[in-house]
Amino acid sequence: MKNLLPNEYVKSIYEINLQELKNKNVKGVITDLDNTLVEWDRPEATPELREWFKKITEAGMKLTIVSNNTEKRVRTFADPEKVKFIHSARKPMRRAFRQACKAMDVQPEETVVIGDQIFTDVLGGNRANIHTILVVPVASTDGIATRLNRKMERIVLGWMKKKGMIQWEE
Repeated sequence: MKNLLPNEYVKSIYEINLQELKNKNVKGVITDLDNTLVEWDRPEATPELREWFKKITEAGMKLTIVSNNTEKRVRTFADPEKVKFIHSARKPMRRAFRQACKAMDVQPEETVVIGDQIFTDVLGGNRANIHTILVVPVASTDGIATRLNRKMERIVLGWMKKKGMIQWEE
């Protein structure tokens, strides 16, 4: 169960204090795409997200999107933003997280994983020994494959809250 517990929880990527991450020697940011950065059905970045990408770069950090989605979906989003990506990542397997660290030339302890799902992003990041940050999904709807995960997530998060393992409010 502890591998399903994120190190941090924030409502949105925009609440993440990038200066604080830099002060903690974070050099690499691995982020999920769908419902973490943008809605799962939005093909391009928003102006606000483009500004966030710029702030990551200005803070001296590298960024890689790690997504379970198809190459077409992730490439269509990432290429115009000049963001590195790994598609069909098979999260929560550790391999894509390790590949992202290697591609950014950073160690796991110098990296954070940001995502909206505990069974893929948080579990995968924790299994790879990377600091994990759970965010509230950007959209209230999901693709078909994610709907079952969300139901199971609510059960697990409810149990964790009942046991005092988490303190945030949903």
